[in-house]
Amino acid sequence: MTETCAEAPSIRDQVSEEEWALRVDLAAAYRLVAHYGWDDLIFTHLSARVPGPEHHFLINPYTHMFDEITASSLVKIDVDGNRVMDARQPVNKAGFVIHSAIHMGREDAHAVLHLHTPHGQAVSAMAEGLLPHTQTAMIARHDVAYHDFEGIATDLGERERLVADLGTKNAMILRNHGTLTVGESVAHAFLRMYYLERACEAQVLMLSAGRDGLYNPPQGVEEKVEHQTAPAGMKRLAEGLAWPALLRKLDRIDPSYRN
Repeated sequence: MTETCAEAPSIRDQVSEEEWALRVDLAAAYRLVAHYGWDDLIFTHLSARVPGPEHHFLINPYTHMFDEITASSLVKIDVDGNRVMDARQPVNKAGFVIHSAIHMGREDAHAVLHLHTPHGQAVSAMAEGLLPHTQTAMIARHDVAYHDFEGIATDLGERERLVADLGTKNAMILRNHGTLTVGESVAHAFLRMYYLERACEAQVLMLSAGRDGLYNPPQGVEEKVEHQTAPAGMKRLAEGLAWPALLRKLDRIDPSYRN
């Protein structure tokens, strides 16, 4: 019988305090994705790079729902896909390809989140991409790159193109596929994903009423919002305010992600 994540034995005494804190944050992100209805059964993935020169990173076991993930159940792998610690659960190959690419290609990408939400997929299929018609979209849009669909991401050769298309941006719309964000912390990547997904949802609702009558924002306001939401300020907002509040929410709902 497959061991559930909730039953996974604690590995807290086998890792550093720094890695354990990272595991707790990443497990929290999985639970929050499930809470907001952004999960896709077992088929998307979030990762975080473990401190150290090896570029090891944590990712979900491929057999479990996001609301089951705990700090101990996350699987640690290297950039070749090998499991670093004793773990019996498999890892999604497409998840390995996407996340290893970004972790190897961007030193500042300590966390990488990838989703397949209906709203994110809908915008990924629109030729014009994300439109600047809401405040939320303006917060996200200036930092969004695009990557063309190449099929399910199991080809190692796609890694180079993923990194090239992301460039210095911190969010990406994977065409005909979904959304992706990176951050210097799980908290920062999560807040970026929150804004991107909310912007996509608003765009789908907005366009459901038709394009006639859409109000275009005044000239220059999008650039003003970009200046107002500089990365350093958004990182402080994520780590100092939004993330602690989200952890309190999770602790009220079910604190088992900390196990």
